[in-house]
Amino acid sequence: MTDQAHYLGQIEKLVNSHALHSSESLCKLLKYLGHHALEHPGAPLKEYQIATELFGRQSDFDPQVDSMVRVQAGRLRSKLSEYYASEGSDDALWVELPKGSYVITFHPRPAAAPSRSPGNHASDMPQERIAFPTAWISVAVLSFLLIAALGFIGYLLASRKSLRDAQSVEAEKVPAQFATFWKGFLTGPEEPLVIFSNAAFIGRPDIGLRYFDSTRDSKAQVFDHYTGVGEVLAVHSLDVVFDSLHRPIRVKRGSLFSLDDAKDNDLIFIGSPSENLTLLEIPGTQQFKFRNVPAGPRKKDMEITNVHPENGEPLEFLASPSDVPLTEDYAVIALIRGLNPARSVLILAGTTTLGTQAAVEYVCREDSLNELLTKLSANKPSDLKPFEALLRVKVARGVPVGSDLIAVRSSPQ
Repeated sequence: MTDQAHYLGQIEKLVNSHALHSSESLCKLLKYLGHHALEHPGAPLKEYQIATELFGRQSDFDPQVDSMVRVQAGRLRSKLSEYYASEGSDDALWVELPKGSYVITFHPRPAAAPSRSPGNHASDMPQERIAFPTAWISVAVLSFLLIAALGFIGYLLASRKSLRDAQSVEAEKVPAQFATFWKGFLTGPEEPLVIFSNAAFIGRPDIGLRYFDSTRDSKAQVFDHYTGVGEVLAVHSLDVVFDSLHRPIRVKRGSLFSLDDAKDNDLIFIGSPSENLTLLEIPGTQQFKFRNVPAGPRKKDMEITNVHPENGEPLEFLASPSDVPLTEDYAVIALIRGLNPARSVLILAGTTTLGTQAAVEYVCREDSLNELLTKLSANKPSDLKPFEALLRVKVARGVPVGSDLIAVRSSPQ
């Protein structure tokens, strides 16, 4: 068998192993890196190349913004270590993905030193007698090393227990409302993915920008490098909350979102479908829907429609008109079923960027979150079911200064 066939055989063995077979994306990545290493020996690989060729990212992929490739590579390194520490411990060939590189390497496992069989001739007898003291010394050394190893393991276990105890003390300081509401975003295999809106614009920052209009701008250059101040502050608020829960978040702008992300991650969408266009690709809200006003003096303004109004409730909710200072906005908080029912999906969106900021801040504060959970009769994580809530937001001098919870609905299961 040629070396290349031997290496490819090891790749296939890894793909079919217990450590990797359940992760399609990691198997794809391993095969891709393996073929590249064999077909282009010594040639480096960049995140951009992997993202666009393997994972289908668009040509504007920016590794500084989207960490998907780094995350997947880190997961693959962990799985390779897991494999060779268990079911692959006797494999003659190691596959390694060095840190800081996307080029895998193949290493033969060092052969164990052959054991020395005692001879059958009389000339061997003196050697056997001489060997006994050496054997006893070896036993003593190994015993000492074993005792030292056991002691070190005990120290590590004690340290881990102390760390867990310290974390438990810290966890007690986290408001119970946070643990209840955010539980679904703390247990997934990956950190939650926060997708913020970055609408499509036409024009240039120095001469003015306007929203992209597909009916008249089909050939125009689209700019999708901007987002609202509310989205920026919203990401900060979420980062503070998840830091208190000892769970990092990943952040991605909406134009880089893909359906693969929807299948494998817990998702938090910041911004309405008018600007966070990725919301149009997944199941959305059913009780409170965003749309542009079809006719009348507020034509094309963004509004929230009340699909099933209860007694005395309006059919539509609109922010202050665009030709006067913004003093009122409306926003939706929705926990819904996504493409992958095993993952959690949260939508936090206003009709303006300030409404979006208010929706995020509402679920990041203990007092307001307590109000929402009380309305939902959710005292523990298992009580929290899909829902949609509507907020009226008061704005002063470009800042959301208060939010009122005016309606709560159960979403379809």
